[in-house]
Amino acid sequence: MANINVKLFANLREIAQTSSLTISGDTVKEVLLSLTEQYPPLNELIFQSGKEVKLCGYINVFLNGNNIKHMEGLDTILSDGDEMGVFPPVSGG
Repeated sequence: MANINVKLFANLREIAQTSSLTISGDTVKEVLLSLTEQYPPLNELIFQSGKEVKLCGYINVFLNGNNIKHMEGLDTILSDGDEMGVFPPVSGG
């Protein structure tokens, strides 16, 4: 299993009360599921409800600066030391 540095932003950071943590996993999905197990209130913000594990449409996940939507999505394979950023929708003026 790879050790991944996960960075949380905006309200995700506020809910978890941390801006970054290290989580082990082989895929993006495994790391995000571990994250939501550690911080259950994040589950409804990151994943759609239902049996299939799917990201909410407004959540963006970047792996080493690249959007996972342009990779293998939740099945993207991770390497030790990768950095993942999880971004909720942000608005402002």
